[in-house]
Amino acid sequence: MPDKILLEGIRFHGFHGLTRMEREMGVRYSVDVEMTADLSAAARNDRISDTIDYRKVHHLVVEIGRRESYKLIETLAAHLAEEILSKFPVQAVCVRVRKETPVLDGIVDAVGVETERKRADSPPSPTGAAQASRRARVPGREDNDR
Repeated sequence: MPDKILLEGIRFHGFHGLTRMEREMGVRYSVDVEMTADLSAAARNDRISDTIDYRKVHHLVVEIGRRESYKLIETLAAHLAEEILSKFPVQAVCVRVRKETPVLDGIVDAVGVETERKRADSPPSPTGAAQASRRARVPGREDNDR
């Protein structure tokens, strides 16, 4: 059975969605990350250098979730999974994104998606103009040009 590191309930205010209100005012999101990796060296040696520092994964999720703006949470989840695979020594990653209090006619606690990526099937991260064209600028944000 493979080892896993879990981060559950990473919350942030983000600007993702199809409606103008969601993209300008934003809503709260919750993200879970499940990373598959060999943790035997960390268990044996009790050193952070032998594992995945989940503080860095948390920071990455919050940074992307707050800085970027996507129309679909599917795109946000895929981008998070691809970035985790590119920056951390994981074999696979599962990312769950939930939009809390979505804009729907009626009462719904959340809507969400789950995306899984493995090292072998991870497409290369988009760069330059391709990435910039995929993102939208968040009004009033100084870091839009990243």
